Amino acid sequence: MKNTFEYQFTVLPEHLDALQHVNNVVYVQWMQDIASQHWATYASPELNEKILWVARRHEIDYLSQSFLHDALLMTTWTGAYSGVTWDRHYEIIRKSDNKKIITAKSVWVLLDRKTFKPRRIDEEVLNVLR
Repeated sequence: MKNTFEYQFTVLPEHLDALQHVNNVVYVQWMQDIASQHWATYASPELNEKILWVARRHEIDYLSQSFLHDALLMTTWTGAYSGVTWDRHYEIIRKSDNKKIITAKSVWVLLDRKTFKPRRIDEEVLNVLR
Protein backbone atom coordinates (compact mmCIF):
# COMPACT_ATOMS: atom_id res chain seq x y z
CA MET A 1 0.00 0.00 0.00
CA LYS A 2 1.43 3.38 -1.01
CA ASN A 3 0.26 5.18 2.09
CA THR A 4 2.71 3.16 4.27
CA PHE A 5 6.48 3.54 4.14
CA GLU A 6 9.28 1.98 6.21
CA TYR A 7 12.88 2.87 6.86
CA GLN A 8 15.48 0.96 8.90
CA PHE A 9 18.51 2.60 10.49
CA THR A 10 20.91 2.41 13.41
CA VAL A 11 21.37 4.93 16.23
CA LEU A 12 24.69 6.76 15.84
CA PRO A 13 26.72 8.81 18.37
CA GLU A 14 25.47 12.10 16.91
CA HIS A 15 21.88 11.11 17.75
CA LEU A 16 22.56 10.97 21.51
CA ASP A 17 22.07 13.59 24.21
CA ALA A 18 23.77 14.06 27.60
CA LEU A 19 21.80 11.09 28.99
CA GLN A 20 23.23 8.84 26.25
CA HIS A 21 19.89 8.13 24.64
CA VAL A 22 18.40 9.55 21.44
CA ASN A 23 17.69 13.25 21.80
CA ASN A 24 14.02 14.24 21.44
CA VAL A 25 14.88 16.70 18.67
CA VAL A 26 16.39 13.87 16.63
CA TYR A 27 13.02 12.09 16.52
CA VAL A 28 11.47 15.19 14.92
CA GLN A 29 14.27 15.23 12.32
CA TRP A 30 13.69 11.56 11.59
CA MET A 31 9.96 12.23 11.19
CA GLN A 32 10.64 14.96 8.68
CA ASP A 33 13.20 12.83 6.85
CA ILE A 34 10.94 9.80 6.44
CA ALA A 35 7.99 11.98 5.36
CA SER A 36 10.20 13.50 2.64
CA GLN A 37 11.49 10.09 1.57
CA HIS A 38 7.98 8.68 1.43
CA TRP A 39 6.71 11.55 -0.71
CA ALA A 40 9.77 11.46 -3.00
CA THR A 41 9.30 7.74 -3.62
CA TYR A 42 5.88 8.22 -5.22
CA ALA A 43 5.57 11.84 -6.39
CA SER A 44 6.55 12.75 -9.92
CA PRO A 45 9.16 15.43 -10.62
CA GLU A 46 6.43 17.43 -12.38
CA LEU A 47 4.25 17.45 -9.28
CA ASN A 48 7.23 18.38 -7.09
CA GLU A 49 7.82 21.41 -9.30
CA LYS A 50 4.30 22.64 -8.43
CA ILE A 51 3.95 21.94 -4.72
CA LEU A 52 5.73 21.45 -1.41
CA TRP A 53 4.78 20.37 2.10
CA VAL A 54 5.43 22.15 5.40
CA ALA A 55 4.78 20.83 8.88
CA ARG A 56 2.22 22.69 10.94
CA ARG A 57 2.13 20.49 14.03
CA HIS A 58 3.96 17.54 15.60
CA GLU A 59 2.67 15.42 18.49
CA ILE A 60 5.04 12.79 19.87
CA ASP A 61 4.51 10.20 22.56
CA TYR A 62 7.87 9.01 23.91
CA LEU A 63 7.20 5.46 25.09
CA SER A 64 10.71 4.12 25.59
CA GLN A 65 14.32 5.14 25.04
CA SER A 66 16.69 4.14 22.28
CA PHE A 67 20.45 3.97 22.63
CA LEU A 68 23.67 3.83 20.64
CA HIS A 69 23.71 1.05 18.04
CA ASP A 70 20.01 0.22 18.42
CA ALA A 71 18.60 -0.98 15.11
CA LEU A 72 15.30 0.83 14.58
CA LEU A 73 12.39 0.41 12.21
CA MET A 74 10.46 3.59 11.48
CA THR A 75 7.09 3.42 9.77
CA THR A 76 4.99 6.29 8.48
CA TRP A 77 1.56 6.36 6.90
CA THR A 78 -0.89 8.96 5.77
CA GLY A 79 -4.17 9.50 7.53
CA ALA A 80 -7.06 11.92 7.23
CA TYR A 81 -6.88 14.93 4.94
CA SER A 82 -9.06 17.97 4.43
CA GLY A 83 -8.69 21.12 2.41
CA VAL A 84 -4.99 21.91 2.51
CA THR A 85 -3.83 19.61 5.34
CA TRP A 86 -2.90 15.95 5.56
CA ASP A 87 -2.23 13.97 8.73
CA ARG A 88 0.81 11.72 8.82
CA HIS A 89 1.45 9.09 11.49
CA TYR A 90 4.74 7.58 12.67
CA GLU A 91 5.99 4.72 14.78
CA ILE A 92 9.50 3.65 15.73
CA ILE A 93 10.21 0.14 16.98
CA ARG A 94 13.51 -1.26 18.26
CA LYS A 95 14.11 -4.37 16.19
CA SER A 96 15.94 -6.41 18.86
CA ASP A 97 12.96 -6.61 21.23
CA ASN A 98 10.07 -5.12 19.20
CA LYS A 99 9.78 -2.37 21.83
CA LYS A 100 7.80 0.65 20.64
CA ILE A 101 9.95 3.77 21.10
CA ILE A 102 7.61 6.51 19.84
CA THR A 103 4.26 7.05 18.24
CA ALA A 104 3.64 10.40 16.60
CA LYS A 105 1.40 12.42 14.35
CA SER A 106 2.09 15.47 12.21
CA VAL A 107 -0.18 17.78 10.32
CA TRP A 108 1.31 18.82 6.99
CA VAL A 109 0.12 21.75 4.86
CA LEU A 110 0.28 21.68 1.08
CA LEU A 111 1.73 24.83 -0.50
CA ASP A 112 1.99 26.13 -4.03
CA ARG A 113 5.72 26.16 -4.74
CA LYS A 114 5.63 29.50 -6.60
CA THR A 115 3.44 31.53 -4.23
CA PHE A 116 4.08 29.65 -0.97
CA LYS A 117 0.34 29.92 -0.30
CA PRO A 118 -1.78 26.97 0.79
CA ARG A 119 -3.12 24.86 -2.06
CA ARG A 120 -6.11 22.55 -1.94
CA ILE A 121 -5.35 18.85 -1.96
CA ASP A 122 -6.68 17.65 -5.31
CA GLU A 123 -6.88 14.27 -7.06
CA GLU A 124 -3.36 14.59 -8.44
CA VAL A 125 -1.96 14.86 -4.91
CA LEU A 126 -4.33 12.26 -3.46
CA ASN A 127 -3.26 9.71 -6.05
CA VAL A 128 0.35 9.89 -4.87
CA LEU A 129 -0.21 8.42 -1.40
CA ARG A 130 -3.63 6.76 -1.40
